[in-house]
Amino acid sequence: MKLISRSTAVQGGLLALFFAAAALPLAGQGPNPISRGTLDGEWPTYGGDLASRRYSPLDQINATNFSKLEIAWRFKTENLGPTPEFQYQSTPLMVKGTLYITAGSRRAAVAIDAATGEMKWMHSIDEGDRGRAAPRRLSGRGLSYWTDGKEERVLYVTPGYQLIALDAATGDRVPGFGKGGIVDLKLEMDQDMDLVTGEAGLHAAPIVSGNTIVVGAAHVEGGAPKSKTNQKGFVRGYDARTGKRLWIFHTIPMKGEFGNETWEKDSWTYTGNAGVWAQMTIDEESNTLFMPVELPTGDYYGGHRPGDTLFGESLVAVDLNTGKRKWHYQLVHHGIWDFDIPCAPILADLSVDGRTIKAVAQPTKQGWVYVFDRLTGQPVWPIEERPVEKGDVPGEQYAPTQPFVTKPPPFDRQGVSIDDLIDFTPELRAEAVKLVQQYKIGPLFTPPVVSKWEGPRATLMLPNATGGANWQGGSLDPETNYLYIFSNTNPTALGLAPGDGVKSDMLFVRGFASDPTDKSGRPAFPNTNVQGLPLIKPPYGRITALDLNEGTMAWQIAHGETPDVIKNHPALKGLNLPRTGRQGRIGVLTTKTLVIAGEGGVNSTPQGRGAMLRAYNKATGDEVGAVYMPAAQTGSPMTYRLNGEQYITVSVSAPGVAGELIAYRLGK
Repeated sequence: MKLISRSTAVQGGLLALFFAAAALPLAGQGPNPISRGTLDGEWPTYGGDLASRRYSPLDQINATNFSKLEIAWRFKTENLGPTPEFQYQSTPLMVKGTLYITAGSRRAAVAIDAATGEMKWMHSIDEGDRGRAAPRRLSGRGLSYWTDGKEERVLYVTPGYQLIALDAATGDRVPGFGKGGIVDLKLEMDQDMDLVTGEAGLHAAPIVSGNTIVVGAAHVEGGAPKSKTNQKGFVRGYDARTGKRLWIFHTIPMKGEFGNETWEKDSWTYTGNAGVWAQMTIDEESNTLFMPVELPTGDYYGGHRPGDTLFGESLVAVDLNTGKRKWHYQLVHHGIWDFDIPCAPILADLSVDGRTIKAVAQPTKQGWVYVFDRLTGQPVWPIEERPVEKGDVPGEQYAPTQPFVTKPPPFDRQGVSIDDLIDFTPELRAEAVKLVQQYKIGPLFTPPVVSKWEGPRATLMLPNATGGANWQGGSLDPETNYLYIFSNTNPTALGLAPGDGVKSDMLFVRGFASDPTDKSGRPAFPNTNVQGLPLIKPPYGRITALDLNEGTMAWQIAHGETPDVIKNHPALKGLNLPRTGRQGRIGVLTTKTLVIAGEGGVNSTPQGRGAMLRAYNKATGDEVGAVYMPAAQTGSPMTYRLNGEQYITVSVSAPGVAGELIAYRLGK
């Protein structure tokens, strides 16, 4: 396998200049709200600012009054589409007193009065078969706002992968953008794609700076692709005024392009995926776009794509105006664990050993935050190439080493050992030890196995194939450079089975062996619990604070009350259980004094069935308040100020509870 330099910087260095026109004053209106971020009490981009910090300096809501929050208004989404949605993940923007959000099972764009919750306008299109065939359906995670000081637009991507520009005041499509306000993203993608069934879509919001809109691509989720040949997830920049394509970045390099030689046996010609399905980040000062790239087809078997396969699982920095690569760093070589880079990189101006470093910090599924100089791509602390175990799956080619982060420490458990198993009682520990004898266990980067009924049935993997961190990412306090992040602790049973069993042309896909006594021949999904309890000891959900100036862990807590199914389990009767935390996809919000996050799942609370929105002292992790939510947090919270009052919004939903956006404020 040919290995190449993990980080390559642009020759001649980069100057820290303000290139982006968005940072300049607008005609008679002051600075662009996108460039101001949350400084004025607004929330103009998905991550609060283009640095993806998810931070606001607002402090009206604090430790003394958080528990006194009341619901200001509720915006229900069940009628915005043909069916209700029960996994509502969207986060709104707030600009000039209006919230903008995607909502409903057909992904409508909606404008909401930020004071009252009244709907101002709604835009939706029925994409028919194209929408029904979409790889990423439902409401998505949000949208974008753009202005040149005169016009104001809202931009979002439909389930059927069309980019729509709307007048922010009326919700009408902008006639001069694309064709009637729509750019078909399945066109001009440098590959053939069926406009109805072509496998490309997006849950994420586009990102906008200056006059450039950037759009990524996502594909069908899952570890058993029908073919080693798939659509490629190229990233493109578009003109915010006209919708004209400005540039395209081939995340799977074409012949003659940088990185193409890392695709052995011409596997670049047919391999797909390698999209950017996560949020992206922009440094306006250096005019740099940071793209977190997923791995190529398929998630757990790479035998059809030999080589290191750039830019799979790489953080790539490109020029915002041209799409030209400035530097890259591959976080996983020849990935076979579904360790996609799942979330937005976060910009931070660090002070490390007396040096000021303009940095970019990338949280990952594997439980590490990789920290780089954002101008050069050089790691702030050493990232060491260490040997990893070679597997024995037929046809697979294994990278001999993987990058290991030395600082900061991992924010979740990595690898599975006997010490990680449930230990509430000696009996449960003994049963867990017996159960794991069916599996292969080991440290991070232990390879998958071909599933055999007699064993091993799978490789047990921590963090989970979905993280660790996932799309919700982290939040950075720019005053202290503490990074706050939620993570799940729950193992994945990673087994492989022949692809022909699911009519795939891949040699192996994710799958499991069948019980020979079961005449149906159906694969038996491995058991990873003990008497209905998680195999791994808690906490199952946690929030970690990492000091990025020092590269150390400041604190870590279990986030979320112990689930009823654990608290009331007969095997645990009489035990004084610590708070275990709860699973979820939980984004955190940081303000002047607080870290705020809702619970995943629905549980019993003093107010009835539901979940709690909790606040913590951001310096210590001590809980300082909580308020009731009628369902679990499923979209990341944000905050804004309007007419002298601070609001916090959070999107909630649960099985049987349709999605809604809830706004809290202090009682009058």
